[in-house]
Amino acid sequence: MERHPSPATLKQTAALADPGDTPPLTRGSMPASPWQGVTPVWQAWRAGRLRLRDFLREPDADSMPEPWQIAATERRTLLLRLMFATTLVTGLAMLWMLDWSGMPFFSALQFVLFVPLVSWISAGFWSALAGFRVMLRGDAHVLSARSVAHTALATDTRSAVVMPICNEHVQTVIAGLRATAESLSATGKGNQFDFFILSDTRDPLAQAEERRAWLELRANLAANGGPRVFYRVRKRPGKKKAGNVADFCRRWGRLYRYMIVLDADSIMSGDCLTGLVRLMEAHPRAGIIQTVPRPCGQSTLHARAQQFSARVTGSLFTAGMQYWQLGDSHYWGHNAIIRTEPFMRHCGLARLPGSGPLSGEILSHDFVEAALMRRAGYSCWVVPDLEGSFEQTPHNLLAELQRDQRWCLGNILNLRLIAEPGLTAAHRAMLATGAMAYASAPLWLCYLLAGTVAWSNVAPENAASTSSLHWLWLITAAMLLLPRVLGVLAIGLRGQQAAFGGLPRLVASALIETLLSVMQAPIRMFAHTTFVFSALTGLKREWKSPPREASALSWRESAHGFMDYSVLAALWCMCAELSHPAAALWLAPVYGPLLCSIPFAVMSGHLQLGKRMRAAQLLLVPEESASPAVLRAARQWLSHRTVPQRGLRLPRGMAAEAR
Repeated sequence: MERHPSPATLKQTAALADPGDTPPLTRGSMPASPWQGVTPVWQAWRAGRLRLRDFLREPDADSMPEPWQIAATERRTLLLRLMFATTLVTGLAMLWMLDWSGMPFFSALQFVLFVPLVSWISAGFWSALAGFRVMLRGDAHVLSARSVAHTALATDTRSAVVMPICNEHVQTVIAGLRATAESLSATGKGNQFDFFILSDTRDPLAQAEERRAWLELRANLAANGGPRVFYRVRKRPGKKKAGNVADFCRRWGRLYRYMIVLDADSIMSGDCLTGLVRLMEAHPRAGIIQTVPRPCGQSTLHARAQQFSARVTGSLFTAGMQYWQLGDSHYWGHNAIIRTEPFMRHCGLARLPGSGPLSGEILSHDFVEAALMRRAGYSCWVVPDLEGSFEQTPHNLLAELQRDQRWCLGNILNLRLIAEPGLTAAHRAMLATGAMAYASAPLWLCYLLAGTVAWSNVAPENAASTSSLHWLWLITAAMLLLPRVLGVLAIGLRGQQAAFGGLPRLVASALIETLLSVMQAPIRMFAHTTFVFSALTGLKREWKSPPREASALSWRESAHGFMDYSVLAALWCMCAELSHPAAALWLAPVYGPLLCSIPFAVMSGHLQLGKRMRAAQLLLVPEESASPAVLRAARQWLSHRTVPQRGLRLPRGMAAEAR
């Protein structure tokens, strides 16, 4: 409910305004060209105005390819061949093992659904293997922070560090931003950076809290010779974070060669910030360079498992994706540096035309901005070896799914851009895989339901073929689980297990995280299926930003979020048990977690249980074994500001660690 401030409060808020809130206005344009979309492109092709080779033409096809481009082409060709071979072999095995005598329609449906799913799984499987190779042997073509570690930073280089916020817990934001700015000052390069807090908060009371915290931060940094920090509240919010960043670019983008974008929960070390600028200076055709943010700062069991998974399995997949992508990489929207001038010229985001559910503003702007930057001839990179980049994870499963709802809609919307002329094949594939990350959920659900119906009508003489089909399930499960094994193995082979509590605790943590992931997978499948349905029909478009504070998930909140999943799972279980008990047994790992989703979400979102895991050195990550100075500083400043913001709860996860 909106709070109406008193006249005295409004007067006090206005009195806090200061001419030094922002630099002098320096207008620049950031045009947004209309999207062509599938239909105009198809019509132009049929009319002969657009040739297929022109449509598929890479942005820098006329120039001599760089070594990384040659390597990327060879690697992607290899990936496609491996995916095709895996899909062909498993598809033929599936075709042979299915029972076609009982209900051939549902058997055929199983096969049709299995082919894209196994192709999707194989892409992740081969990427994990590629990441394992890179983590052990390195990659000569990837951008490396070590190559510019000793390069001097030009004194005329100006960079802006921008943090868009909206209804955030101000004390946490300011603590992280102060730690980042002070770490930057320690490098001696703070005078080459300006910080901007870009607020879309509409509540005047919350704005007053933000302004007070900003004034205090500005005074503290100025007293210690730190970088300047500015604050602005947009008068006409629109397009969420992308619109806030675009507004900054139009007002002050011309003052800065580079722009480093942060999320409200981002913390970055000074060495990381200056390292990004050095990489940009060393590679003038780089448009976006993305760090790999390390999740940290939350203490619930769910958040700790996600932090551990990101460091063990996530690092493997990131290295694998970078192996295939190289300079055609993606952008995650934060903890990254952007070359401002081409971003302003080429990355304006127009509305998607139409009035249906798949129209309106671009939501997952980061993938689209990377694709547009690459179309303009600038490369986009992920730099895995640049340390000092951090973020938080959702503290419970319900908060994670609230975030996923918006991500799902954004990635489904991005499918409309897959036929835009000039995009690279790699970025078209990225738009498709972003949508498939959520579209795979309804495919899996339909596959399992079709299998339930098909198994219920298996003739006794064909029971042997059904048992053979179970082996194919096990092979598929092994492809899904192997990346976790490789992640642990890579850590052990590189001698890094001490940072995870030692080898026994590393293995035990991996088993705990795998068990939690197995329990969460069916819940995510049901949730993502409803998200895809909502995106396509427009029946449920609302989305609420997940809270960043680590508060316990109540039974009421969990029941409200997962009761319908439990009911549907119970009906599914009953039908499977009555029709084919053996099928019900094989489906137990699917509907079992759904039946337990309410207590499981409460348990995994429990703060004390996460703390006990931390005390036992389980689900440990290197940032906890040896906490970086910038994280220690953020916790220290947060502990000094323990008075909670009006109407908001103090993030107990970080505050508890600070104490």
